[in-house]
Amino acid sequence: MPMENIWSYTAGSGLEAGADLTGCTVVADDGTIGHVDRQAEHFGMRHLVVDTGVWVFGRSVLVPVGLVSGIDAEARTVTLNCTRAQVKAAPRFRTDSETMDRDYLASVGDYYHRLPPPERPAT
Repeated sequence: MPMENIWSYTAGSGLEAGADLTGCTVVADDGTIGHVDRQAEHFGMRHLVVDTGVWVFGRSVLVPVGLVSGIDAEARTVTLNCTRAQVKAAPRFRTDSETMDRDYLASVGDYYHRLPPPERPAT
């Protein structure tokens, strides 16, 4: 997933200053992933912790904000530029302390940075 900084929102994401994304539905290119449990920033690495509900056996996933391709404040949705399978295969998020572990965050960033862009249907 070629991008300058996976830990920063892209210019066209629709993020409004001070926006609270907690509770927003998170949607990948191929379906819903879950909802934003919380948003955080440690070591300049901004990310969302997404509660996947029963989709991934009730676990949460950590998603760098650079994957956010769109935010619809009215509909309360956050759209990601990846697939459900790519999120599911990301480094496992186990405890909140990992959001403050520079090495863990770097491994998550490396994983997403190496992903190929999702296949887009021909128009």
